[in-house]
Amino acid sequence: MLESLEKMLAKGMDNALLRFGLGKGYLDAGEHQKAAEHLQRCVEFDPTYSAAWKLLGKAWLGAGDNAQARSAWEQGIQAAIGHGDKQAEKEMTVFLKKLDRKT
Repeated sequence: MLESLEKMLAKGMDNALLRFGLGKGYLDAGEHQKAAEHLQRCVEFDPTYSAAWKLLGKAWLGAGDNAQARSAWEQGIQAAIGHGDKQAEKEMTVFLKKLDRKT
């Protein structure tokens, strides 16, 4: 799946959904830095995409950057509130609390 998405990107297709797919694929593969790059582009395309913010935080956490993870989840919570996405808001709030316990 990642290969076909990368081909689409190479052909000039670039949008939030494509970047979300790439980010999720790389996150699932354990390639946190690559996932973060694609998910960052995703939220640049669509700052209201709360699911992308949630995964971006996970990617940064996996890459060992707690400050970036915190920032992504804080922005994601704001996006979720603006969207009325209660589930994403709750999940990211829990992620932040877990992060606070780590630090």
